[in-house]
Amino acid sequence: MKRILIVEDDEAIADIERDYLVLGGFEVDIASTGWEGMDMGKSGEYDLILLDLMLPGIDGFTVCRRLRESVDVPILMVTAMQEDIDKIKGLGMGADDYITKPFSPNELVA
Repeated sequence: MKRILIVEDDEAIADIERDYLVLGGFEVDIASTGWEGMDMGKSGEYDLILLDLMLPGIDGFTVCRRLRESVDVPILMVTAMQEDIDKIKGLGMGADDYITKPFSPNELVA
């Protein structure tokens, strides 16, 4: 079974993402801070990381850059930051794709 890490500080959004992914057949863990997400992500136990950008402790851009230094796992940024510069920065930091909130849960699972 594929394992996904959700790094999201908004509990309601994390729960929605988790519920749809579990229904889609994935195993899911949730981290609610940037530091926690970075520590869990570096474990190498995940097939995909869903990463919010506005996180307590350390932002998602920094988490992405630091994860890229130690693990080779797809990172999908899921964020309310919709400006082109944010997308370019996120992809430049090593994200594989970028989805803006609000999003379709079915799109996320796909």
